[in-house]
Amino acid sequence: MLKSLGRNLNKLYKFSGYVAAFFLILVAVFILIGISSRIFGFYIRGLAEYSGYCMAAASFFALAYTFVEGGHIRITLFLEKLSGTKKKFIETWCLSIASFFSGYLAFYFVKMLIISYKFQERSEGADEILIWIPQTSVAIGSTIFFISVFHQFILTIKKD
Repeated sequence: MLKSLGRNLNKLYKFSGYVAAFFLILVAVFILIGISSRIFGFYIRGLAEYSGYCMAAASFFALAYTFVEGGHIRITLFLEKLSGTKKKFIETWCLSIASFFSGYLAFYFVKMLIISYKFQERSEGADEILIWIPQTSVAIGSTIFFISVFHQFILTIKKD
């Protein structure tokens, strides 16, 4: 059962990476539309804000995928000098701290999303979009990141 859960979580992390790539493509599209609109003499409200929202979404959705693929800065230079129980202890300790802080981050992003939704908060930009809409991707991305860090923590504890 745990192997099946691990496979499904890895699929979730990969899907999160695809969603991040999609949002990066949207950033490029919005920037190109903004440049084109200036060249041809018309203005589309909110393009800068939308590209910023997509960049935030891409960043947070990419966190879990990048972490699982080993792309984040880690303490590997220090860990490779250790072996055996010392290495496992330090790795477990670091992942427990990372799990705590990523969980804290996810909790408060979800809390921020709920508050923005309750108060129907709007952005201060030209478009005045409901701010909970772009915050949803940040909350989901940070939650998936917490799951990936905690998953790695559990796998490290289970290692022989």
